[in-house]
Amino acid sequence: MNSFQFVPRRAPWSGLVSQRCCRAAVVSSEGREAKRYFTMSLTKPLMRGLLAKRLRFHLPIAFVLALSAAAAFKFAVTDPRKRAYADFYKNYDSMKEFNAMREAGVFESVRPSGE
Repeated sequence: MNSFQFVPRRAPWSGLVSQRCCRAAVVSSEGREAKRYFTMSLTKPLMRGLLAKRLRFHLPIAFVLALSAAAAFKFAVTDPRKRAYADFYKNYDSMKEFNAMREAGVFESVRPSGE
């Protein structure tokens, strides 16, 4: 007496093609189990409108991810940088820096005050 057990298998491209492939486990009268694979009729691949379908799914996700990355960069990088520049230039005296560089001999056109 033979008994069949049908186990559906999933194809790796199952999002594009619906493949009906089943495994039959055949148990013979001697008690041995043999495995046989067979394929039923395949449905045609979904090619019409595939790009539009995938864009409808991926475009909003890409838009949300881009906006969140831009907001994260603004709050994590640019705002602290602007604050650091503002704090530096609050107490910055350009004439004091110029005189310090002149005394150090950095400039060729301006001599130090001691010479």
